[in-house]
Amino acid sequence: MNINEIILIVSLVGVSYSYFIYPLILLALPKHTNFPVHTHINTDHSLPFITLIITAYNEAARIQDKIRNTLDIDYPKDKREILIASDGSTDDTNQYVREFESQGVRLVEVQERKGKENAQLAAIHEAKGEILVFSDVATQIPVEAVKIMASTFSNSTIGAISSEDRFITEDGHIAGESAYVKYEMWLRRLEASVKSLVGLSGSFFACRKSICDHWDISVPSDFNTALNCISHNYVAISHPGVLGYYPNLKDESKEYQRKLRTVIRGMAAIAHKPMVLNPFRFGFFSIEVFSHKIMRWLVPWFMLTLLLASLTVWQQHFLYALLLVGELAFYTLAVIGWLIKSARSNNLIKIPFFFMQVNIAIAHAGLQFISGKRVTKWEPSKR
Repeated sequence: MNINEIILIVSLVGVSYSYFIYPLILLALPKHTNFPVHTHINTDHSLPFITLIITAYNEAARIQDKIRNTLDIDYPKDKREILIASDGSTDDTNQYVREFESQGVRLVEVQERKGKENAQLAAIHEAKGEILVFSDVATQIPVEAVKIMASTFSNSTIGAISSEDRFITEDGHIAGESAYVKYEMWLRRLEASVKSLVGLSGSFFACRKSICDHWDISVPSDFNTALNCISHNYVAISHPGVLGYYPNLKDESKEYQRKLRTVIRGMAAIAHKPMVLNPFRFGFFSIEVFSHKIMRWLVPWFMLTLLLASLTVWQQHFLYALLLVGELAFYTLAVIGWLIKSARSNNLIKIPFFFMQVNIAIAHAGLQFISGKRVTKWEPSKR
């Protein structure tokens, strides 16, 4: 076996690991027996006091609808408080929030804009709840979701609960779940059933206030919360009965930029806390982080080396030739999807196109990160 064949095999494993091999490993491992698989709502008198924290930056156009949505949740009013953490907003956001003060909504005004996590920290310092529920302005929360979350914390092993994502079309209908979203939600459930989530849905999640004593504003809160759970001997789970609804992004270029920002922030988080990759300290959670994040960020580079290696060895064995044909066919379908937008309604084209779009964004983010690019200020996507 020559060097090009070795590169081909290593690259093929690298491309396959995060998306296929890692889930198979999770499926093979023993599962928690105390994981809550059924939706159960405690009686009102046994529910904990909660604080709902909504982070906003220049959200004058949407903040009133968000507050109304939050006020409508099914939860005892004497066991909840609502804080709006305004991250240095310069429009009418703060003024609109004050209009709801008589209904128990409090403004936590951060004068200097330092980012989402800093605004959340300011709200945490003022929060009275033993359970903190975080959400963004664009997220619509079903009326029963928070009560389900709060009830689930009766399981003493759980430190944080993530919602599952659903998207709403422009005409107000629930969009059909893409293969990618279905896959991500399935993978989250697998991770939670084996050990713990490596990242929550940053737009809607809940956690115990007791794990927020090390709230690092330089690390995305969804990842930091998952890490804090492990550090405090809790687990973070994804709950299939708790949904968060988000409007689809109308502009595809904004979706690309959102992915770019997310990956750069994720890379910065690992660089800031490299100890999370130490399995002697964090056990299998470190394997999850490496498999879900690091190996996925390497996929575009494995794809490139796989193609180059395939072009050099395809004549040596019919399996190598078959692999090259498959690669070229996959890339051709992705290009068709890029050139012909209407063709993306076909899954045969949509999946390769989306996969390539995601991995181009990951590669772009990696290059920007290496060159020193950092995302220090939160900019919510306009949906």
